[in-house]
Amino acid sequence: MPAIAYVNGQFVDFAEAVVPAEDRGHLFGDGVYEVVRVYGGRPFLLPWHLERLGQSLAAVDIVNPHSEHEWVALIGEAVRRSQEAEATVYWQVTRGAGPRSHAFPAGAPHVTLIVRPFTPSPASQATAVLLPDERWSHVWVKTLNLLPNVIAKETARRAGAEEALFVRAGVLTEGSSSNAWFVRDGTLFTHPADRHILAGVTRRFVLHLAQQAGIPVCERPVGVAELSFMDEVFFTGTTVEVLPVTRILADPDALFWQAAALPADRPATLVRDLSRARVLWERTGAAVSGVAEQLQKMFTQAVERFRNYEDVL
Repeated sequence: MPAIAYVNGQFVDFAEAVVPAEDRGHLFGDGVYEVVRVYGGRPFLLPWHLERLGQSLAAVDIVNPHSEHEWVALIGEAVRRSQEAEATVYWQVTRGAGPRSHAFPAGAPHVTLIVRPFTPSPASQATAVLLPDERWSHVWVKTLNLLPNVIAKETARRAGAEEALFVRAGVLTEGSSSNAWFVRDGTLFTHPADRHILAGVTRRFVLHLAQQAGIPVCERPVGVAELSFMDEVFFTGTTVEVLPVTRILADPDALFWQAAALPADRPATLVRDLSRARVLWERTGAAVSGVAEQLQKMFTQAVERFRNYEDVL
């Protein structure tokens, strides 16, 4: 089936889905978004996604255009129309449209939504590259302003890696489109859900799974200097689920992870050349504790229960 599109109150043919030229999302990235996975025709952990949507909207002072019940009905209808059992639902809320001016305009928010079929990546593990976290100071808000993330992902791709791992003042924060986790001696470490990360819904669910499994968890900043002591690293996210990392690369000439702040000099390009990148951390068989694989298996089992209309929480 073709992708399903919804624009400001109407389901439309995907090829005809357009937004006003002066939509604030188009002009300023003035809006927020969410993405939910659909398993067996059912949106997974949708209440948590809607909870985070509400938090993001409140943070940027956009009125939530729908109640939770209305969002559930809208997303459910979109999935039904798509006839896709395995899909993603992407939706965004912008501040609406108006003449291009930085001040907020009067008027109602705009809502667009897309349902697309989803095919999981064949990759069961990933390589990551270290990059400076050059995003703004409120990454906990899921805004449309993703240019730094896009550039980081492309930089990783050109280096033959699947993900970028951000570093802010010597601390490992998260991936460009995922949350980062570290394992040492069977204990799970992840950055706390403060202003410096976007606390993922999958991250929240994996914390739940770890509690179920009796895996010790420590939510605290992890420094780059601690990487050499870590047995495992993995990412979590709506589309990657639980993805173990085999190695982490870094440019030995770009010692941004040791600096308290980024240099003041303006680079010629933001897409970094990582042709000189070297392995900074690598997972070795002797050091494997298997926490990532355990959580990966538990996640897969939870999804199968969800597909069978069994409780997962």
